[in-house]
Amino acid sequence: MANTSDLHAAKLFSVKDYVCVITGGGSGIGLMSAQVLAANGAKVYITGRRAEALEKAAKEHSPADGNGKIIPIGPYDVTKKSDLEKLYDELSKKEKYINLLICAAGISGTKAEPDQESATSLKEKLWKNETFEKWNETYNTDVTAVYFSTVALLPLLQAGTESHGHLSASVIVISSMSGIMRDSQGHFSYNAAKGGTVHLTKLMSAEFQKVRIRVNSIAPGYFPSEMTAKESDERMKSQVPDEKIQEKGHVPMGRAGSDEEMAQTVLFLTKNAYVNGEIIAVDGGVLNVVSGR
Repeated sequence: MANTSDLHAAKLFSVKDYVCVITGGGSGIGLMSAQVLAANGAKVYITGRRAEALEKAAKEHSPADGNGKIIPIGPYDVTKKSDLEKLYDELSKKEKYINLLICAAGISGTKAEPDQESATSLKEKLWKNETFEKWNETYNTDVTAVYFSTVALLPLLQAGTESHGHLSASVIVISSMSGIMRDSQGHFSYNAAKGGTVHLTKLMSAEFQKVRIRVNSIAPGYFPSEMTAKESDERMKSQVPDEKIQEKGHVPMGRAGSDEEMAQTVLFLTKNAYVNGEIIAVDGGVLNVVSGR
């Protein structure tokens, strides 16, 4: 039973001495996650395919007070088992355990709006704009790589549970509201892949609790990232104007999500050991408007 003094937010959500790993950590939601974890005392390893982006993100966003830190590792490509084995080997030499893995690497794939009223015209547009190769690339990055990234680091995650308590170590999968809704958004391959990511989270949460590891997912709506803004600035951050979100006509908040709103969700799932197998939509109310659940 907790005393009132035990319920300060700083104590409830402290990740001091946690060791975290984030794939796709050099920009977007991966970088937001790295920032909040490091700000609250964690040692955060970020990896991805671009060494320069990782170095820049770590240099620009490591906390000034030195309690936590952001550390580039790699670069590694999470769609390659050989790279994931190297990631595990390098981490094992540096750390005895990890407390958290965030799988934030992802790609959007090709786009083809199904806006033709003639079936012949619809077939022609979708057939010409999409390929098996691009579908496979999207699925490989957004689903398969999440699975193998998690499997690769299972021993270090279990060691994190042993050091910090039952079901304390966890995986947070960054899926998407697009994997829940029925609107294709013109992104059939991406939305289908994110639907796979959502279900993969549920499968892993049930199976990996046997080795005392939790798995949950954040399903973001529109957040500033290279996927939504198409670019990052010199600090590896992206901007999405309110007007661009408002043009979509289905975002009740009328803006993109903020770094702070993503940070709050990451800390919640990291610290609440009683949550397992959940898909937390952080979408500004889009799924209340667009057919989904």
